[in-house]
Amino acid sequence: MYSHGAESLIKQAREIQESELQKFYSRLVKLLQGKELGHETIDSLQRLHLILSATKYTRTLPPELQKKVQSLLSSPKEHFQVLSSAVLRETLPLSGQEGNYNQENISQLNSHAAVLLLSQAGSRADLSSLCAQLLRSLESRQSEVPAHSLTHTLPILNTILTLSPECLTDDHVTLLNKKLVDWLRYASITQGGGASSGGFFTGPRSRQPVPTAELDGAVSGDFFTVLCVGQGFTEDQWMNVYSFSMLRHWLLTYHSVLSGNGTADTANRLQLSLSLSHSFSNDDRSEVDGSVVSIVSATSSSGRLLPPKERLREKSFQYCLRLIEQSDRKAHRKTDTDLQKACLVEAVCILDCVCEEDASLVFRAFPCIKALFGRLSSDLSFARVLLPIAQFYLNHGEMAAVDCESVWKLVFGRFPAELFNDHFLAHELLRFLRLNLKSLQHRVPQYTRSFPNLLKFLAWDSPAVVDDFVDLLPSLVTAGTAVELLHTLLDLPCLSATLVLQVRSTCLPISEPGGRGLQSPDAYRNPSFRGLFLFLLRGDAGSGDTIDRLSTLHELLAETADWPRVVQCAQTVPLLLHIFFNTVITGADEKLLSHLILVMLERSSLLLNIPEYNKEIQRVFSSHLLRFCKLHPSLVVDQSHELLEFAGATANVYSKEGIYTHVVWVLGEYLSVSCDSRCSVRLITSCFEALEAVLFEITSSVPPPGADCPAPRVVTTLMSALAKLASRSHDLIPRVSLFLSKLRTLTRGGSVAWCSDEEDLVAIVTRGEELWSLLKAPGVAQSVLTPPPHVTTPQWHRDTNVAMPLRLRALTSLTHSQ
Repeated sequence: MYSHGAESLIKQAREIQESELQKFYSRLVKLLQGKELGHETIDSLQRLHLILSATKYTRTLPPELQKKVQSLLSSPKEHFQVLSSAVLRETLPLSGQEGNYNQENISQLNSHAAVLLLSQAGSRADLSSLCAQLLRSLESRQSEVPAHSLTHTLPILNTILTLSPECLTDDHVTLLNKKLVDWLRYASITQGGGASSGGFFTGPRSRQPVPTAELDGAVSGDFFTVLCVGQGFTEDQWMNVYSFSMLRHWLLTYHSVLSGNGTADTANRLQLSLSLSHSFSNDDRSEVDGSVVSIVSATSSSGRLLPPKERLREKSFQYCLRLIEQSDRKAHRKTDTDLQKACLVEAVCILDCVCEEDASLVFRAFPCIKALFGRLSSDLSFARVLLPIAQFYLNHGEMAAVDCESVWKLVFGRFPAELFNDHFLAHELLRFLRLNLKSLQHRVPQYTRSFPNLLKFLAWDSPAVVDDFVDLLPSLVTAGTAVELLHTLLDLPCLSATLVLQVRSTCLPISEPGGRGLQSPDAYRNPSFRGLFLFLLRGDAGSGDTIDRLSTLHELLAETADWPRVVQCAQTVPLLLHIFFNTVITGADEKLLSHLILVMLERSSLLLNIPEYNKEIQRVFSSHLLRFCKLHPSLVVDQSHELLEFAGATANVYSKEGIYTHVVWVLGEYLSVSCDSRCSVRLITSCFEALEAVLFEITSSVPPPGADCPAPRVVTTLMSALAKLASRSHDLIPRVSLFLSKLRTLTRGGSVAWCSDEEDLVAIVTRGEELWSLLKAPGVAQSVLTPPPHVTTPQWHRDTNVAMPLRLRALTSLTHSQ
């Protein structure tokens, strides 16, 4: 793990003697007392950190050294801050100083000191004490607290809020509400550091305050926000930025502090907020300095003062409207444009929070949100901004009685269709769907019909989003979409290849330069095949379950079978099919299950030619075909014609061994009067004849060229199915017995053409002799091959409520030798 040199240093650090360690402590104290701290001091601090961290035992530094190292936290050189913080994190606090967060510590607060303070908080009481001290520092006059320490106070409070919200008392919450209001709404509107007016007599007294500017260069006409720019910023402007960065987290959390319940119901929050006054405060200090009042500021007038919590909500609302207003300005730099987008996302999310708290704000916010959507909806570069807007429409559109159709057309239409290769958008959109799954199912009918579009994310980057679709897929399965969704899942590798072709067609020539022409890109652009690809790229369900020329499509995409994206996509399909069938079987009726059986039989041979993919799909089909028929045995009679047609095709024995074996087993097991009264002797006879013909053909001829010998499991399953059918119609017993006797006679001569392995042949013959022996007593054969439910269902030897298991265990213990 470590190099030889590193291991040697660690060993030395662990084995240092106490006397040597005390000498090292004394030497380090002398170094720290010097006026200049040079490289020797840095080396000594690094060695001290190694000594402290190399052992699992926590060491306590001498008080004098502890004090010297702690003083380095306020060093102007950051490397000393880093080293001192690292050393102090490895030590216990001095005796009697646990949780001792005094004014001196807070005055030295920086990012490294903040980390240290949090790491030394060993209990909730320590966190509460730290919170109280931090909040007292916020109450102090600015002259009493160093300016730089205030900028680190809010981040550490935000961290504490995340770790343990209950550490804040009601008084703490009220205080911070008031401070956030001051920082958000009443930060100075002049640039920090001042600016010179120019001229010969320029000096300190001639410097005039310069107002902050908007991103387009215009003079800022309203209160300061994160989208105001200048040559320098004042302390309260920096606190404005910090306050906005933690505002949403604070709004989502501080109610849990007041109520002691972090999962407060939204309806309860709305009920609480509706009982409060919705008036606005008129104690505006925003009119000081004679600033120009915008529409946002002009609306804030009322007859009385709001409580701190409601006042913060109102100021947050105004702040976000101001940000939306500022985002319409043309920024000169790309970084500022990106900042506008980020602030828009945060502003809309905060508006959503405050509207959840106070339903009356919905009607004030919606005109602004609606205008913002109209402005951004045509530009897909704002897609990640439009998702919070969609969240706002979902949460509040019904209350405001607004039409959300255009929003969902964009979210479920253009986003997946045109931005399927945007990894960030895919993550955020799928997260949006997962968080709002129930609301979307009940209130947005476009959701369940949009699965052809949504699956493009999966087809493009399966490993990254498969976990999301594991959660989403059950919600997309309905009686109206199940069949088409099954076809779409089976065609996912084709969709993956088509998306790759779509992307390549926009930036690459049709043929590879200097190489052979690729068939797939040419076919993608060929008008004759365009309809096939357009069906795969469709945006909504309902245009048809599948297409007629699937085999043609698979031929066109044959060369894409080894493309990495296509292979990765194919590997996820079996998992999704299991989820699909598990969802269907919980609530589907027999009519739908019957239709799905037909799809499984049809599509078992209509898949993109990826060998492992085909085997896995057939394995999934086989397992769920058994589940369907076990749950509803009457399905075998309903689909007897199609099942017999599939089982009677000898070619399926060689190409679809897995599903073919299960179809034969299902026919032999459930084609019985005890399972369905409609099962007639004629139906049993026709099934027997179809299976008999297949069994005779594969055991009397050589396998087709290029095909392997039929699997022993297929042969034995066919023999067992024939025996079961004959036990239900005794007229068929002689035919089965004749075949089994011939089989035994043929195999006496040695190897046969249809079975290359001698052990397999022995197993087949043994099975045939067992069945032949059973059929000599038809009554016994039926009870053994097709036992009634009351025999197979109880399983007395496993039932712990009866005495049989106890007796079996007792007999076992008696018969076993001690």
